Amino acid sequence: MRTKTETRRQAILQAATEVFQQSGFERSSMSDICERVGYSKPTLYSYFPSKEELFFAVMFEATEIEFQTIFETLDTGMDDITKSLENFGVGLLTLLYSPQVQAVRRLVSSEAGRSDLGKKCFELGPARSEAAITAFIQAAMDQGQLRKANPRVAGLHLKGLLEAEWIEGFIFQTLQELPKKELLLTVKRAVAVFMAAYGKD
Repeated sequence: MRTKTETRRQAILQAATEVFQQSGFERSSMSDICERVGYSKPTLYSYFPSKEELFFAVMFEATEIEFQTIFETLDTGMDDITKSLENFGVGLLTLLYSPQVQAVRRLVSSEAGRSDLGKKCFELGPARSEAAITAFIQAAMDQGQLRKANPRVAGLHLKGLLEAEWIEGFIFQTLQELPKKELLLTVKRAVAVFMAAYGKD
């Protein structure tokens, strides 16, 4: 039964992915997804209570492996912490500003006050990111790679610096996807400022 349930869930996610890609979130409906996958509405709603939650699940499934890979780059064992932070920054911005994740972030912003989608996304995205970055920075401070400070605040500063050059374009929807060359330069500038503030003298 468990295998059958997971198989059905994956079939729904695949159908939803195809529908969202073809029609976009606003123009897609749960009826469209039912028709594509061949299941009834009660079956679909038993897995995903709303279109918003189904959309989030599609995006989460698509980005989770990349999310885990990015945070594996936070390696305090590296001799060059600047390089470790740059690797992390490139991965993080590539993920956050991919068209798929931008779509999720905008959806969350518009739906957060009307449902618990915002809370779910925060717990699975920013809250996990914050915990991982805080732990990394605390370890780097303990090892003498960074000066002693509040590791959570330092992590928030790092993320803020990484997004500083792009966040307004995202908010006002003038940004589609980061050019790779500009992304690399952005990360180098952000990490340089972070190290000026938190690097060892």
